[in-house]
Amino acid sequence: MRVVNLHKYLASEKKEFVLSKQLLRSGTAVGALVREAEHAESTADFIHKLAIALKEANETEYWLELLQASDYLSEKQFQTMKQDIVELLKLLISIIKTTKKNRSKGQ
Repeated sequence: MRVVNLHKYLASEKKEFVLSKQLLRSGTAVGALVREAEHAESTADFIHKLAIALKEANETEYWLELLQASDYLSEKQFQTMKQDIVELLKLLISIIKTTKKNRSKGQ
């Protein structure tokens, strides 16, 4: 929801449409892919969906950095969003690694 609200803010207050749309696309894709992974058809499918979510989260971080570098975001706005995306990246990496490790143990 923070990404959606940030997009709304950037579009209405800053009149920035291109970068914020990219942020919205990649940021919301993370949640959609995690939701898809909840009902994965197999462990491999679960890992694959989360790996794509990881890529989208990484892309979201890039758009945040670009928005901050181009002065559309204040340092405070950037830092709070950056903290969230870094935590999300760490969680996704941990889940993927643990799932791969547990899958290899079971074989």
